Amino acid sequence: MAIESVLVMLIGLGGGLAVGAGFVAFLTVLGVAPRMTQLTKTGSFIRFYEWALIIGVQAGTWASFYPFSLHASPLWLIPIGLAAGTFVGMLAAALTEVLNVLPILAKRIGLDGHIVRFLMAIALGKVCGSLFHWLFFIK
Repeated sequence: MAIESVLVMLIGLGGGLAVGAGFVAFLTVLGVAPRMTQLTKTGSFIRFYEWALIIGVQAGTWASFYPFSLHASPLWLIPIGLAAGTFVGMLAAALTEVLNVLPILAKRIGLDGHIVRFLMAIALGKVCGSLFHWLFFIK
């Protein structure tokens, strides 16, 4: 039984190191945090962004180890969901901006002059899909 536990711990550690290395490579090689501060014109807060990412990853990691409940009103889910959605959206937007995906895609599908409409269609599609999922699949 002890050998199985050690093996599981080593596999978990290896998986965590692989995911952590990928996350660090994503943030450093692509320069997501500096680009995000550049786009939002908040370059003086770059250290805040970096520490927020580090603390957020650590808190999420520790929270995933233990089952817990906040015993708070369900209304707290609204600002938490908005903050989480904003973070994921900003991170995706920064990644898209860094990789120059949308202009290349618009050029390939023949929408060069309609990039604003293309972006609005993507945003509205994401909103509609999220609302559909929340209204019909979340109970």
